[in-house]
Amino acid sequence: MKKKNLTSLSDFINERVGAKGTKKREKYDREFEAFKLGVLIQQARQEKGMTQEKLAELAGTNKSYISKLEKDLKDVRFSTLQRIIKDGLGGQLQISIRL
Repeated sequence: MKKKNLTSLSDFINERVGAKGTKKREKYDREFEAFKLGVLIQQARQEKGMTQEKLAELAGTNKSYISKLEKDLKDVRFSTLQRIIKDGLGGQLQISIRL
């Protein structure tokens, strides 16, 4: 059996999007971070057995905002994000800075 050439995810992204430091790559990385945030919120909500509507009610926002956030909302207010995590999910928001 012939082995296929495998490419690491980093190499694949470098080839398709561009190397770190390029404008296209910086845009990709920013958008990917927003995507990850939405996925994390969706997973936490589902683990708690909550609907988007219930989470929105607890966080003082609306279902469509939660839906947009889970689907890659790019501009989220920090105070709203904190309410969603703390009041809605009963969690704690942790932030780090990587240089």
